[in-house]
Amino acid sequence: MENFINDLAVFVWAWNVPILVGSGIFFLIYSKLTPFKYIIHAFNLIRGKYSSKEDIGQVTHFQALTTALSGTIGLGNIAGVAIAIKLAGPGAIFWMWLTAIVGIATKFFTCTLSVMYRDVDEYGNVNGGPMYVIKNALPASMLPLAYFFAAAGLIGALPGFQSNQLVQIIGDLPMFQFENFNLIAGVVLAIITGVIILGGLIRIAKVSEWLVPLMSVLYFGSTIVALVLNFEDVIPAFKIIIQDAFTGSAVAGGSIIAVIIMGVRRGAHSNEAGIGTETLVHGSAKTSDPVKQGLVAMLGPIFDTLIMCTSTALLIIISGVWLNSDANGVTLTAEAFSILLGPIGYAVLFICVISFGASTIFTYSYYGSACSRFLFGEKGVRAYQWIIIFFVIVFAVIPIEAAINIIDISFALMAIPTLISSVWLAPKVIERAKAYFAALELESS
Repeated sequence: MENFINDLAVFVWAWNVPILVGSGIFFLIYSKLTPFKYIIHAFNLIRGKYSSKEDIGQVTHFQALTTALSGTIGLGNIAGVAIAIKLAGPGAIFWMWLTAIVGIATKFFTCTLSVMYRDVDEYGNVNGGPMYVIKNALPASMLPLAYFFAAAGLIGALPGFQSNQLVQIIGDLPMFQFENFNLIAGVVLAIITGVIILGGLIRIAKVSEWLVPLMSVLYFGSTIVALVLNFEDVIPAFKIIIQDAFTGSAVAGGSIIAVIIMGVRRGAHSNEAGIGTETLVHGSAKTSDPVKQGLVAMLGPIFDTLIMCTSTALLIIISGVWLNSDANGVTLTAEAFSILLGPIGYAVLFICVISFGASTIFTYSYYGSACSRFLFGEKGVRAYQWIIIFFVIVFAVIPIEAAINIIDISFALMAIPTLISSVWLAPKVIERAKAYFAALELESS
């Protein structure tokens, strides 16, 4: 069964890579890079400079971004990078960069659409995401795509990777190496998860609002210290990444295609651009104009992939653990931190992994709940939350390869309706963006 799941993951990503990257390139060209000119403006938006109390939505620009980032900045940047390097070599990081660059444009389009075509239900909840975009903006014949996304999202939002890696790093400590530890840790994590996610989006957003920035600063600050202490190895590490990206020398068989697929695959998990998950929370943001949230959302790949993933990759390469260790995932990254920063480095990583892993589980629970709400109504949400709590335990005890492959397959399937609807409606985004930018220029003059 495990081999079947792995083969299926390889198959779906072999054709999903050109779709994901190709769509991103299309968005880059079609937008004429216009959103990139307003990155400073995007930062002003998350500061609340252009916000109003009358804006419709459930969470602020900043809360939406940090909640979305809590699903991307975390184990995808810490364990995901380690997995990419271990399985496909340092060259995979180059293709993660490419995914992030085109992902900036992709997020602008997908998240703008999520606000443009969101719903307000009978309970006053503001709901956004690809399923509502398809339902409200595409022909009725395309509605099955909405249900396809939501069904795939129910699986993709399960806490497979996060629960597995959280338990793994805790279990690496000598004091926790006893029989049935994974099961016990899974139960404890499930209880904590239940306390948070049963409180809904507002509680998740409030936790993410302070936890994600704090842990990001701690993690990134630690990597900067390590890189400064080993500055003579930074440039050679970049050279290794670039050279291996086009040779595949670090991969068994020397397959460049394998490097590209793994890089894009892990890049998609890192920044979620084009997958559609991040649109679920951005679609609920308080904003007076959809373009505002599109601009805020496009900052995500910059933070999570171009900055955080690169930092992790450099530490793993400089430390040499990718060549000398049999470890994988979060344990490999922990070894790199220990070598470069000693016990303090391991302690910092431990704290960050626990925090990031937990916040990602909370965010993913909202993604899955949103899909459940679309499929089954409000009654289905609470049932799905209990399913999430149960699977926290399940994924804590299964092998990492199985956990990550299940999620990766779901992500690939979710990308299909997300990108079809976004490419279809791209002219609507450009029309709305032109009006917004024109008004902004007029205001500033």
